Amino acid sequence: MQSYDVVIIGAGAAGMMCAVEAAKRGRSVLILDHAAAPGEKIRISGGGRCNFTNIHTSPKNFISKNPHFCISALSRYTQGNFIALVERHGIAYHEKTLGQLFCDGSARQIIDMLVSEMQGRGAELALSTSVEAVSKTEEGFELRLSTGSVSCRSLVVACGGKSIPKMGATGFGYELAERFGLAIVETRPALVPLTFDAKTLERLSPLAGNAVDAEIACGKARFSEAMLFTHRGVSGPSILQISSYWREGDEIRIAMLPGTDVAELVRAAKRGNGRQAVQTVLANHLPKRLAQAIAERTGLDGNLADLSEAQIKTVEAAVNDWRIKPAGSEGYRTAEVTLGGVDTNGLDQKTMQAKSVPGLFFIGEVVDVTGWLGGYNFQWAWSSGWAAGQAC
Repeated sequence: MQSYDVVIIGAGAAGMMCAVEAAKRGRSVLILDHAAAPGEKIRISGGGRCNFTNIHTSPKNFISKNPHFCISALSRYTQGNFIALVERHGIAYHEKTLGQLFCDGSARQIIDMLVSEMQGRGAELALSTSVEAVSKTEEGFELRLSTGSVSCRSLVVACGGKSIPKMGATGFGYELAERFGLAIVETRPALVPLTFDAKTLERLSPLAGNAVDAEIACGKARFSEAMLFTHRGVSGPSILQISSYWREGDEIRIAMLPGTDVAELVRAAKRGNGRQAVQTVLANHLPKRLAQAIAERTGLDGNLADLSEAQIKTVEAAVNDWRIKPAGSEGYRTAEVTLGGVDTNGLDQKTMQAKSVPGLFFIGEVVDVTGWLGGYNFQWAWSSGWAAGQAC
């Protein structure tokens, strides 16, 4: 049986970063994945250009039962550290909105960079290899693989969450954690489109394809980015962001002209030309079909001259305080990440090692640390992978 210092389950962002760092320290490393290629979620991310980090990354951009857990890893391996690595490999990149960094070329450049770093340090990569059993031994761990058996002193679980099952995502990491006595914070789809009930969809279906820059709120959480009406509900960056905070039964509040005094807009139009229709005024600022739908929903599709002050306030609320309860989400099928995961109370925040199982590490998405949309989850992968790589 072949023996390694470190075996890493999952050749994604966190796993490959950990492999690089552990190999740098002279460890013999085997990283394995059941997929036929490494970094599949990297490959499809950012429209194929990989939103590999965010220049504004800080602990406030992450959701966890223990919001302080991520501080150590993020502060010791920062977005600046990863950007420096990208630049050393000559990968051109650009900043999009809100500090998001993307490759100018293909996301494969990030994968190639990590594979090159691993190979240059002697880490072995085993693809199309599944883990059939894991057991604890006096020296460390023994793994029965689809290709044979291996042993190791340190075992790193970096196999992600349940999001995008068509790419092979499973709950294996959570099962492994529970097998070794670690608690799991309830998991659910995050960064995912929200859906409406059939009755609401019947009313809103004509709006599918329309987009607005909106402010979406749920509880105390609030995000301002594009929102897109779909045939199933709503999507777009602002909706994906709020989905991580939304729970079944919650309403979301939508402002489709945030920062605009819609009541004053209507009053001014009324003074200028009272014969205009409400939807005509709104269509100067919103997509025509959306303006029409708002007029119909409020029942105020007559002339501006006929509107009372109370009715003007009704129009304002329909535009900037639209309250609606989504029926659900599109689920793990389209969710970019999984919320929840291995309870951080059972992990050392500096090393990512399980407190009760020496030599067992959990990194990346499998841990109960979930970033906002915009490169934050990749930065958590780099930072947590780096942290484990210093200790495994």
